[in-house]
Amino acid sequence: MQRLKGSPYAYLSGRLRGRGSKRAKYMPQSDEMSAVSPTRSMATLSIVTSIATLALKFGAWWLTGSMGLLSDALETLVNVAAAVVALFVLSIAEQPADDDHAYGHEKAEYFSSAVEGVLIMAAAVGIAAAAAWRIRHPIALDALGPGVIVALVATALNYWTARLMLKVAREHDSIAVEADAKHLLADVVTSLGVSAGLLVVMAIPQAAILDPLIALAVAFHIGMTGWDLIRRSIDGLMDRALPADELAQVNQIIEAARAPTHRVADFKSRRAGPRRFVEFKLRVTPTLSVRDAHEECDRIEAALSSQFRFIEVMIHVEPLDVDPCATKPTKAAE
Repeated sequence: MQRLKGSPYAYLSGRLRGRGSKRAKYMPQSDEMSAVSPTRSMATLSIVTSIATLALKFGAWWLTGSMGLLSDALETLVNVAAAVVALFVLSIAEQPADDDHAYGHEKAEYFSSAVEGVLIMAAAVGIAAAAAWRIRHPIALDALGPGVIVALVATALNYWTARLMLKVAREHDSIAVEADAKHLLADVVTSLGVSAGLLVVMAIPQAAILDPLIALAVAFHIGMTGWDLIRRSIDGLMDRALPADELAQVNQIIEAARAPTHRVADFKSRRAGPRRFVEFKLRVTPTLSVRDAHEECDRIEAALSSQFRFIEVMIHVEPLDVDPCATKPTKAAE
């Protein structure tokens, strides 16, 4: 790269994938925002499914008086609240970048999954408290057969919806839709466990203590699900680096695309919703021209964007013989 009169030696490529004519590939445009996106469609479907299963499960509890079925119904009530939050947050997250939010609004998805995690844990505490009360005050269960059948119908509906939502979540890298889908799958596991326990109680009435014990197991299971969602949301909001497998793939692509004599330094990565951000310094031979450096950066960016659907890459080019200490910010600048 050649020295430019009146310019600093280091050349900032500053090229974000999606600038100019390629922007539409990475950033939704205003005309696209007017249509209902697949992720918001899934959030709407989750609300409709949760309301339907809520009615079925409360009906099953009303028929039987089972604490296990009540705990299952309460978890579904949380599903409804979480799905409403997800729909609202997705409408924000899918808005295009603007002057006040140059990096987009995708991080809003992490708030949705965090809220859902908190709601799930609150439901777990409530279910555990109700189960403990039932252990101390047992009652006879009625109409377990019809109640189990109704619960299984609701379970099948949840399973179908969750599988469809997970498919869309993977296609669009949406943590909000994924969180909602995993919550529904946790509900499926809960319902199957409750139903299995009630079938045992039907066969052996003396084992009625299983009903509140199953509710306690349900509380523990969904509590762990809620904590996992909260943990992942915190990681996203704190700009945690990309997962190890993705980092390995990114490094492999960069190593294959860069010139053998050039070096990568100060590599950083993060993720916001479906978008990945990568930035690093590319140290090149001092005699390399600006044009050649630009072409090499283009080659690296093109290789990365061919493997990752949503990625923005920032490359700062500097000569190999630059003093590394000179690139670090001073305390005053910090």
